[in-house]
Amino acid sequence: MARTLALCFALMLSACSVAAPAQPESLLTTKQRFSMPSYKTVGGRTIKQLQVGWESYGKLNAAKDNAILITHYFSATSHAAGKYHPDDAAPGYWDAIIGPGKAIDTNRYFVISVDSLANLNVHDDNVITTGPATINPDTGKPYGLSFPVVTIKDFVNVQKAVLESLGVKKLHAVIGPSMGSMQAIEWAASYPEWVPRMISVIGTGDSDAWTTAALEQWAIPIRLDKNWANGDYYEGDAPVDGLAASLMLITQQALTPAFFNQQGEQLDYHPLETGPLNSITQQHSIVKWLDSRARSRAAKMDANHLLYLVRACQLFMAGYGDNLKQSLAAVEAKSLFLPASTDLLLMPYMAEKAHKQLLENGKDSRYSELSGQLGHLEGVLRITEQADTIQAFLQY
Repeated sequence: MARTLALCFALMLSACSVAAPAQPESLLTTKQRFSMPSYKTVGGRTIKQLQVGWESYGKLNAAKDNAILITHYFSATSHAAGKYHPDDAAPGYWDAIIGPGKAIDTNRYFVISVDSLANLNVHDDNVITTGPATINPDTGKPYGLSFPVVTIKDFVNVQKAVLESLGVKKLHAVIGPSMGSMQAIEWAASYPEWVPRMISVIGTGDSDAWTTAALEQWAIPIRLDKNWANGDYYEGDAPVDGLAASLMLITQQALTPAFFNQQGEQLDYHPLETGPLNSITQQHSIVKWLDSRARSRAAKMDANHLLYLVRACQLFMAGYGDNLKQSLAAVEAKSLFLPASTDLLLMPYMAEKAHKQLLENGKDSRYSELSGQLGHLEGVLRITEQADTIQAFLQY
């Protein structure tokens, strides 16, 4: 298991699951493209020629009432399960629970996921998204910081448009981890008639003061990078150093001391390593390891896109009311919250807060915690711990 975890962490959630062995024949999927001539954001700005990618697993039934929407996390894409080609190195991030006979059974459900606006992996060939790196049709140049601020509700509104284009008028459920949990509960609050069931994994109902300040730390290294140029870097050198530093912060906050100390043992880490002892410019083995993985991931990512996703998360309150209890008053969905007990990023108290607000509003809400040393990543890499709970809830 330790070697498998190390491989998954090297891929760093790009398309990895460690909770179950690979299936002999993996589910295959194809990226689809959805376009809108224009879209008006929550902030009142217009995005022209909007495009996002989506993919699906299973079949939509004749009544079109068996759709389950999977909303993805911050650094992910719509590749939630399966493979694009049989020889792909790894399947989608929740392949352990999505597929024939699995917790989210594709023999029964039509499972769909959509790339977010300003998707972090904009330079991945399998990602379709509109964001700061996209060419502005009015100028013929990348938007940069002229791209409108987008919110979690904007992600939801675009997903709704994708579903409506397929003739879907109501979901069976919406399920998502981390930033995906924000979208899931936003669906339940903003479009209650669409959502009979909502599952929030490693999630929250709003971004509190602590979380907003923590998220800002992810943005600071990018803004301090000499190549950032106030977001106008697309004709020059990209702010790769700042982006990598941001990814290093995200990675450490998403894991736990126990995981890092285990990795340190594998690297023969020691506080008095020769390099750092002899030169202030040398790094410890654990820092090199973290930096190397961050830089390998940064190759498919865009720094401005990260800033926009940070802002979307900072602006989040499900339902956009004056307070969370008021915001969740419209929710009709049966809700299930699955935080991770060791999560240092979106700590369990945040999911518990939303759960309690729903109960105070007289709603049907349930709560159970994931356990283990992976912290926030328990909700991605070890989701099968709650597979039976998820399967039962979908039939409730």
